[in-house]
Amino acid sequence: MFEHHHATPVTSSGSPHASSVDERRPRNAAPQRIGSVQLLAGGNELVIEHAGQEYRLRLTRNDKLILTK
Repeated sequence: MFEHHHATPVTSSGSPHASSVDERRPRNAAPQRIGSVQLLAGGNELVIEHAGQEYRLRLTRNDKLILTK
């Protein structure tokens, strides 16, 4: 039904590993904004890798977002 695309984050140095701070954005810049539909790419679950850990962002039947480790 829906295609899932997995993007590999790339830092400004070209490394495929996400850094803890994006060197391209000033510290006082407004946070980036992305819609949940775009983030979940039409699905209902997304796995986020951070500092060697996996987190799951799920869209519930009640249209709520839940982030779990």
